[in-house]
Amino acid sequence: MIPIRQTGGRWWRLLVTALGVLCVSCATPPVPRSLPMPDAAPAVESPISIPAPVAASTPPKEIRIAAVGDIMLGGTATPELRKFGYDYPFEKTQDILKQGQIVFGNLEGPLTDAGEPATSKQYVFRSPPDKVAPALARAGFNVVSLANNHTLDYGPEGLVDTRAALDKAGIGYVGAGRNLAEARQPLYMVADGVTVAFLAYSLTFPQEFWAGSDRSGTAFGHERHVRADVAAARAQADIVMVSFHWGQEGKTELRDYQVELARVAIDSGASAVLGHHPHILQGVERYNHGVILYSLGNFAFGSFSNTATRSAIALLTFRDKRWRELKMIPLNVKNAEVVFQPRPLAGPEAAEVVGHLQQLSQSLGTTLENRDGVAVLVAE
Repeated sequence: MIPIRQTGGRWWRLLVTALGVLCVSCATPPVPRSLPMPDAAPAVESPISIPAPVAASTPPKEIRIAAVGDIMLGGTATPELRKFGYDYPFEKTQDILKQGQIVFGNLEGPLTDAGEPATSKQYVFRSPPDKVAPALARAGFNVVSLANNHTLDYGPEGLVDTRAALDKAGIGYVGAGRNLAEARQPLYMVADGVTVAFLAYSLTFPQEFWAGSDRSGTAFGHERHVRADVAAARAQADIVMVSFHWGQEGKTELRDYQVELARVAIDSGASAVLGHHPHILQGVERYNHGVILYSLGNFAFGSFSNTATRSAIALLTFRDKRWRELKMIPLNVKNAEVVFQPRPLAGPEAAEVVGHLQQLSQSLGTTLENRDGVAVLVAE
């Protein structure tokens, strides 16, 4: 410490002044009037509450299956098909068919240039495999039933050729095989992540076309087989479709076994039954959780007929793996008018077909709606 010399009042005054300056320089600067010091610390604001993100709802998976009845691109139609090509029958309908991720039809008659015709039958059919199979694929077909009374018109060799032609074209098939076990096997398809199984059976003669344990042919629709096959397929698939070739040609009246077997299929786990063989339309039945189309009639069929004149394309919509809606689009299949090229109907002609379907279905306890010339049935 440096001593302060006491030499008189002058030094004392200098010391006091210096200390005053020092104290002023060390003091807290004055707070501006515009920003007064708070009396207390401000309260801390609560953080803003941000709601948890809501997961976007996933739209239900929806698939559509298009289905038609009998297809036979041979017979009387052969000259026209050679002239106009084998895509010709589908030119007016392929836009409708391709609304389905899966497109089904009953392929009536083998795709073969070989084999010997069945001698026990009045009518035998066959179609050129290298023409018909690719045309079916281009039209949108990706699965066909072979369970019918014409599949073995040219013997086991014709069936082998048919399967080979369909394999080459990328079209699946059900209902016929080298033996009964193979004929009963389901076909599994996947559409937008939904697995769909197809089974097909024939309940038509000749009996020698029915497959056996060591004999080629079609799967006959024994009730016990249908029950077992549908249940087994349902265990592996989200949707099961069952096709039956049955009933009386040219008759709208159902045989008792059609109703019984169709309901067995639904009760065993099928979502829909697709019928054919009568060549004309039969009624529609909404049964439990499924739908039964007893006959879809002819589609592109190579013969002239005065009874097989009107038909339909069925569009079945499935949502969340359940059948939700059926639409049936009326067709003119009178070959004297359309020359083997099915054509959609409109106006009064379409309304007439819808009215006919309504009448046939009403007796089955099912009411179809007419929406602008399309028959519509919605699941309850």
